[in-house]
Amino acid sequence: MSNDTNGKANNGSNGNLRPNYLSPIEVLGQSIATIAPSATPALVIPLVFATAGNGTWLAYLFALVAIVLVGVSLNQFTSRSASPGSLYAYIAKGLGPGAGVISGWALLLAYILCAGSVLLGFINYANVLLAYGGIVISPFIIGLVGALIAWFIAYKDVKLSAKIMLSCESVAILLIIALAVIVLANHGLHLDHAQLALKGVSPYAIRIGLVLAFFSFTGFEGAAALGDEAKQPLQTIPKAIIFSTIFVGVFFVLLSYTQVLGFIGSTTTLDQSAAPLSALATMNGVAFFGPLISIGALISFWSCFLACLNASGRILFLMGRHAVFHSSVGDAHEYNKTPHIALTVSAILAAVIPLVLLALKTGGYFDIYGYIGTIATFGFLLTYLLIAIAAPVYLYREKELKTGHIVLAIITVVAVLIPLLGSIYPLPAAPYNLFPFIFVAWLVVGGLWFLMKKFQSPNFASDIDINLESIHQKFREIRGSGDGI
Repeated sequence: MSNDTNGKANNGSNGNLRPNYLSPIEVLGQSIATIAPSATPALVIPLVFATAGNGTWLAYLFALVAIVLVGVSLNQFTSRSASPGSLYAYIAKGLGPGAGVISGWALLLAYILCAGSVLLGFINYANVLLAYGGIVISPFIIGLVGALIAWFIAYKDVKLSAKIMLSCESVAILLIIALAVIVLANHGLHLDHAQLALKGVSPYAIRIGLVLAFFSFTGFEGAAALGDEAKQPLQTIPKAIIFSTIFVGVFFVLLSYTQVLGFIGSTTTLDQSAAPLSALATMNGVAFFGPLISIGALISFWSCFLACLNASGRILFLMGRHAVFHSSVGDAHEYNKTPHIALTVSAILAAVIPLVLLALKTGGYFDIYGYIGTIATFGFLLTYLLIAIAAPVYLYREKELKTGHIVLAIITVVAVLIPLLGSIYPLPAAPYNLFPFIFVAWLVVGGLWFLMKKFQSPNFASDIDINLESIHQKFREIRGSGDGI
């Protein structure tokens, strides 16, 4: 049964998303593609190594535990209700429309900047592949073509998006696992004591590395944005969130250990390699893996861009229906049943931001990736923090709160605060010292936007409350009957 998110807060929007459309495996594809697991060893693990060194695997292990805790908190909502609004809708339900709008504001920024960062990864690996044939194409053309194709697929059919994303990631992950097995086999069956003993690693180094390690997991909640379109959403979405997190987290821990091990004795360090997986392939006598791995990384970055569009488009869609933004972004395409206008807005912003920064020569691909990826991480971490706080409040109102839920919330808040506070105090070196202030300024604008909307319409907040309560009530009845969940 679909929740049919159409108590539209009286904004005049029309058109619905397609209900009961996506299978469990397709829902899983959204979360996995948004995490982009095969892109992480290609780009993010080397960035984490640049600060965490031999503690890279530990940074990923801590991030895995923390994200699983967030996932369990999130599933207090996803197992009881579903909508396209993802964490925005859940935080609004738990902590009120004000907190919901602020979280939605932060989450939209996070998804759009995440999409922008992985578009740079896509451009980088496209250049790596083109270099094999001596071909040179403008990065702006590569970026625009990649973004346009992703937008068209997202605009056309969410099922097509899900199938393409999961297929692409599956192939890329298998290639990387094969390479990891070869690396481990070539180094023999022994443990790297330097890594396990955290040789040369300081708490400060781990703390800084944690931010980017968390960035590797961001988007794990992507399946939550498919609440209107998933079959049996109260079952498939919670399972997709937890399974994708654990599977990808174990993959990250093992790959971070393997990559650090693989570069021992190399004249180039892991963080200095432009294509670390290709370099590992060459060092281990399987150079033909290089182009294959580059293709896998290219596809993974592109799939993540597509997944971020799907998620941000649906959050923007529901916020449009709640009159947070113009009602047109709350429209669904008459035939495709996709949030076509919201997807178009998201795609334009996600493509323009990184390409403009590239044109302004603010840094290379990896530099800009780190810049906007860090700001995106702040957006994700804030919403993860708020969902952990909102969960026990929501359960209390539902008369389902238990002591274990409170303990879980406290542990999760502490786990998320560690990388969040650690990334801003003491302030890192420039330009990263500016990013927390940029993010706070964005939140201030979002808060002022909420107040302006309340001033324009006294019923603005109550209309959001009414709409979300109607969705939850439908699911209470579904859960009570045991039908269609």
